[in-house]
Amino acid sequence: MRQMIIHRGTVESVNGSHVSVRITQLAACSACAARRLCNSSESKEKKIDVATPDAASFSSGEEVVLAGRLSLGLQAVLWAYFVPLVLLVAVLFVAIDVTGSEPGGALAAVGSLALYYGLLYLNRDRLARKFSFTIKHIKHIKEEIL
Repeated sequence: MRQMIIHRGTVESVNGSHVSVRITQLAACSACAARRLCNSSESKEKKIDVATPDAASFSSGEEVVLAGRLSLGLQAVLWAYFVPLVLLVAVLFVAIDVTGSEPGGALAAVGSLALYYGLLYLNRDRLARKFSFTIKHIKHIKEEIL
């Protein structure tokens, strides 16, 4: 069985084959009884656009469930944080070794990050297709459980 990331949300709008869903992402400690006394508990509202062929079956205000594979979440973290960190450190040390200048190495490292994120931006459509959620009606989920 595949591990899934599951969020409950509310449909904000339906536009063609896209459904816009608002989810509330809660921090792990948000369910704690002491959260009112603690400053680290937080929640954020996020808007997620889901492409689905049956978008017309969803209506504004409807409660839905979004699901995505956990492995895709880990891949997203890899591309967004780990690869840039390794790139930054590698270019910094190589550039300092080649040029002998720390400011030059720092500029080269920052420039490599700008190039990397520029390439990610140019590939955003392909990445959006790869890192996507599926959407289901809450009533269908309840029927599957029963």
